[in-house]
Amino acid sequence: MPMPDFASKTPAEFWEGIYVNALSQTSGRPSQILEHFGESRAPGKALDLGCAKGDDIVWLARRGWHVLGVDISSAALRLAARNAERNRVLDQAVFERHDLSESFPNGEFDLVSAMFLQSPYDFQRSMVLRTAAAAVRPSGLLLIATHQTHAPWSWSDPNEPEITARKRLDDIGLDLSQWHQIFVGPFRRTATGPDGQYAEVTDAVLALERLGPE
Repeated sequence: MPMPDFASKTPAEFWEGIYVNALSQTSGRPSQILEHFGESRAPGKALDLGCAKGDDIVWLARRGWHVLGVDISSAALRLAARNAERNRVLDQAVFERHDLSESFPNGEFDLVSAMFLQSPYDFQRSMVLRTAAAAVRPSGLLLIATHQTHAPWSWSDPNEPEITARKRLDDIGLDLSQWHQIFVGPFRRTATGPDGQYAEVTDAVLALERLGPE
């Protein structure tokens, strides 16, 4: 899939354009990575960064979580709220618009999920992910996924260097004495494309639990 035109737009305008004409229907499925690492977690308060249409929010809310969904696009947040309403979990979801390079939601969370904060713009991802880590409560889970390989329909830059989980962890620069590394490595999954096509892809995944008091 060719890269959409973004040269003449701000990041907010670009992502708003992606979602403003998007269909309200969703896959109805959560991220495979969230499902894998989040299924056994006791519910609490969650933060979903880059929530898009909100399928992860619905999945969490159905399991008893209270979720703050964040996106740069107001149109995406409207779609996510409608998704939550359709699934009767709107009372467990709150939505805030943030350009994460400029602002970040307040509070501490039992789960902070950052699924694929990819952007065609220069984006201070490592700084944002450090801020995300700081929002995790003791015994809470930080879950980060980055595309390591790309599906054939992706509009990501094919010349972008491959990001491994270990490199992502090093780039964030956490004090690892404060974290239990549940998983740091490649996560292979089947991706579904916009026309229903399938491809095997690999994601660089970090699942880190903040250590609590001894």
